[in-house]
Amino acid sequence: MKNKFITRKKRKRFKHIFLFLMFIAGLVMSYKKLEKSKYEITDKEFTDLIINTTFIDDKNLIDKLATEIIKRSNPIKLLNKEYTKDINVIKTSNEEKTVNPTIYLYNTHQTEEYKSSDFVEFSINPTVIMNNYILEDIFNNNGYKTLVEESSIKQILNDNNWKYANSYKASRILLEKRIIEYPTLEYFIDIHRDSLPKEKTTITLNDKNYAKVLFIVGLENEKYQDNLDLTMKINNKIDEEYPGLSKGIYKKGGSGVNGIYNQDFSPNTILIEIGGYENTTTEVLNTSIAFGKCFMEVINEENS
Repeated sequence: MKNKFITRKKRKRFKHIFLFLMFIAGLVMSYKKLEKSKYEITDKEFTDLIINTTFIDDKNLIDKLATEIIKRSNPIKLLNKEYTKDINVIKTSNEEKTVNPTIYLYNTHQTEEYKSSDFVEFSINPTVIMNNYILEDIFNNNGYKTLVEESSIKQILNDNNWKYANSYKASRILLEKRIIEYPTLEYFIDIHRDSLPKEKTTITLNDKNYAKVLFIVGLENEKYQDNLDLTMKINNKIDEEYPGLSKGIYKKGGSGVNGIYNQDFSPNTILIEIGGYENTTTEVLNTSIAFGKCFMEVINEENS
């Protein structure tokens, strides 16, 4: 009886090892297929590759793979294969992307999600981090070297035993660290999303749906006027080219609010909310492209 029990244990252990090896083999095959396709894949092909093996049942692992492949692919083509760029493109190699970057993209609230219906069957939840990779693609391809923050805010909160309310303290640590590593950084964009329902965060312009934007400027920073001036220029440009897309600039101060939002870090620190929890990836994509275009026009005018 004892020998029979030992045999069962061995079989179970062998089964686990076999499943693990098959899982690894599935990942390797997926990445090899991606390499051959040069990452020019649609969202359906992309998700099919992620779930290529039935042994992937860990949601966190799927989300991690999704982020990694979006990061390494062309996110605009990935989310919308019919999109064609309407802005001039200056090709930038991968090696040059993080050499002397001028734009830093990050998310104080990294876990803010959008509507998951586009990828619901694959258990992939699109978050505000998606905007970073869309904008990185636009900026880098137009000559503005960009750095995307990939460190975990949640991990910093856990390491310091901080609550979610201390998220701005966590992102401040990253800001201070990156400016030392990359002293060429000039613009710091913190991307969030709104918590309002879709009817208040969506607009249709020229038969295309967009996720509305809202800018936040903290009044508790004694030099807030510098942040406000830059934000007003970007907001005005959006109003000019995409009327109704922006909900304006929300100035926040007083008791019960943060009031600074790390905007004392640099006069070029921008906090923008893109869409809300019910907006689709396509709507968010359209808005990220619009914002990226207007932002570049503003800093082009400032630099000239």
